[in-house]
Amino acid sequence: KMSNGSSLTEFLLLAFADTRELQLLHFSLFLGIYLAALLGNSLIITAVACDHRLHTPMYFFLFNLSLLDLGSISTTVPKSMANSLWNTRAISYLGCAAQVFLVAFLFGGEFSFLTVMAYDRFVAICRPLHYGTLMGSRACVKLAAAAWASGFLTAILHTANTFSMPLCQGNTVDQFFCEVPQILKLSCSDSYLREVGVTVVIACLTFGCFIFIVVSYVQIFTAVLRIPSEQGQHKAFSLCLPHLAVVSLFVITVMVAYLKPPSISSSALDLVVAVLYSVVPPAVNPLIYSMRNKELRDAL
Repeated sequence: KMSNGSSLTEFLLLAFADTRELQLLHFSLFLGIYLAALLGNSLIITAVACDHRLHTPMYFFLFNLSLLDLGSISTTVPKSMANSLWNTRAISYLGCAAQVFLVAFLFGGEFSFLTVMAYDRFVAICRPLHYGTLMGSRACVKLAAAAWASGFLTAILHTANTFSMPLCQGNTVDQFFCEVPQILKLSCSDSYLREVGVTVVIACLTFGCFIFIVVSYVQIFTAVLRIPSEQGQHKAFSLCLPHLAVVSLFVITVMVAYLKPPSISSSALDLVVAVLYSVVPPAVNPLIYSMRNKELRDAL
């Protein structure tokens, strides 16, 4: 039994499998997903950077989103793969703190960018005549800076709070990366309330962004359905549906992970949900964005 957090030097992550064959299977699956995510996001980053036709607000934000996706999957998956390969579960105390910080930073940033992209779609379709002024290059840089900053603040709040708590329930994290809800389970019960405070604040902000995205989309779809030509409608939908798909996947999985009652918490369910929100979106997002998008496909 640990008396306080200072005596912890490492945490033990959840192992995907006990047998060597299954460990290697997990390693191979994660390697495949990781390489797909690296390839897809690198292609988008390269295409947007190199093709001047893609130097528009929408692709500028997509470029940032791909950077965040690359970062987020690189924070969680390689360590888990390495542990499977070398048949270990350990992660150092600092490594764990770094994972908590980076996951909060990159996911916070990602959600902020998804919100900014909803605003960009809204202006493009509902205020087309003002698009040039509302989404000028200066405005885009400010929006992007705000999105990165909000991720950074979320991360500092979460990390400082989580690791300033005394942990007295051992050092086994029931997840394949260091995730705040799982580390909180190790904290001494009385210090739990403070993190609940931080979680509520962040949940309110997230919910605010989510409502903003929903309201933007209600207005976008109302405007699109008023477009007389079917071709115009099709073009508008093909701009918006990929973004909506990405937002839904991200929001639903994160909400299930963080808001489900502990009573229905099982290691298997937690694991599936964590893979869904931390591993699947970075690998799938490039596909979703490039599938319906002719400009991006031409650039690639």
